[in-house]
Amino acid sequence: MRRIDHLWQWRAFPIAAVIAATPALALAQSTVSTVQIIAPTAPPALRTEVVPPPPTPGVAVTWQSGYWNWNNNQWVWMPGHYVDTPSPQAVWEPGHWAQEPNGWLWVQGRWRMASR
Repeated sequence: MRRIDHLWQWRAFPIAAVIAATPALALAQSTVSTVQIIAPTAPPALRTEVVPPPPTPGVAVTWQSGYWNWNNNQWVWMPGHYVDTPSPQAVWEPGHWAQEPNGWLWVQGRWRMASR
């Protein structure tokens, strides 16, 4: 009998560990990066992109336009791409570069709920 109880405890441990870690995992997934990207010069003009048709018709996706990224010593173009739309009311607000006294600050894009 003692041996069976011992095996049950080890089988229950992974389940208990997952349950205990769930709030931490949820928090980690919802954490937004606070790293600021500041470029010393203005970004080049945005490129004109030809938006392809959605990859799967009927699936809720949103086109996120390309943008210039600063990688600590040069500008690099990040091409646009489709992403899953989180909800039917979600609207994508694209990121942009804002001029600040010490350079150009990247303002991250975000999802917002459409106003009715």
